[in-house]
Amino acid sequence: MGIRMREPNPSTSALMDAFVPDKPISGYGVSRVIDSDDPTFTKGDFVWGMVDWEEYSIINPTSSFRIDVNINVPLSYYTGILGLTGLTAYAGLYEICSPKKGETVFVSAASGAVGQLVGQFAKLMGCYVVGSAGSKQKVDLLLNKLGFDDAFNYKEEPNLDAALKRCFPKGIDIYFENVGGKMLDAVLLNMKTYGRIAVCGMISQYHLETREGIQNLPVVIYKKIKMQGFVVIDFIDRFPKFLEFVLPCIKQRKLIYVEDIVEGLENGPAALVGLFRGQNFGKQVLKIAHE
Repeated sequence: MGIRMREPNPSTSALMDAFVPDKPISGYGVSRVIDSDDPTFTKGDFVWGMVDWEEYSIINPTSSFRIDVNINVPLSYYTGILGLTGLTAYAGLYEICSPKKGETVFVSAASGAVGQLVGQFAKLMGCYVVGSAGSKQKVDLLLNKLGFDDAFNYKEEPNLDAALKRCFPKGIDIYFENVGGKMLDAVLLNMKTYGRIAVCGMISQYHLETREGIQNLPVVIYKKIKMQGFVVIDFIDRFPKFLEFVLPCIKQRKLIYVEDIVEGLENGPAALVGLFRGQNFGKQVLKIAHE
């Protein structure tokens, strides 16, 4: 999302186009079919995929997926836990970092759409999980609702290195990176040898004209750390495997998914900007129309 908020840049255009002024904002959403020339979809079907922020759209059937309404979950889940957000958490943790029981896992932006799932997935593996967030309320959410072992408010920590050493006295095996900047620099000092870092996002850097440098990058060499950036589309072939994993977890109530739902298209811009100010709790969802 941060990439799309900036001016078009050849280095990022291969991932996703930037937003264009005076054109509808697009994103992953759920829609109901009111008419279709494609035999795959019929009137009344619910589908999820890329749509514009508007009440009515003509959508590309090749990038849309029919929703099985017999799966008893909120439709909004297909914008999050049962969509690419969920696959992002799954792919970054399992495919890139390969967690093992007893390992230590740190998740930044842990109360967000992806972070909350990464932490819970790691707990299901028997890992020790710590998250960082930007308010006391979000820390409480991590500890008291999402089952993290420990959490801290990075805004109240004058020394991030010291905070991480307090939470991980023996070091970090896995870091799920959502923030970048000073947090990444501090994490590098606390990684174990042969640690793994999945670089999902760097939300602290998207709005900066001059991005912060990383001072401790040589640690990646000395500690033989695996550090890999990724885009969820690279793992789209794992989607059936992901659903086989996550649907039983939802049914058995082994996972909690927190959504922050804003109603009304007119409230969409403020909700979008609020993402970069840390105002959302969980997955930010814009509800344009009722079923």
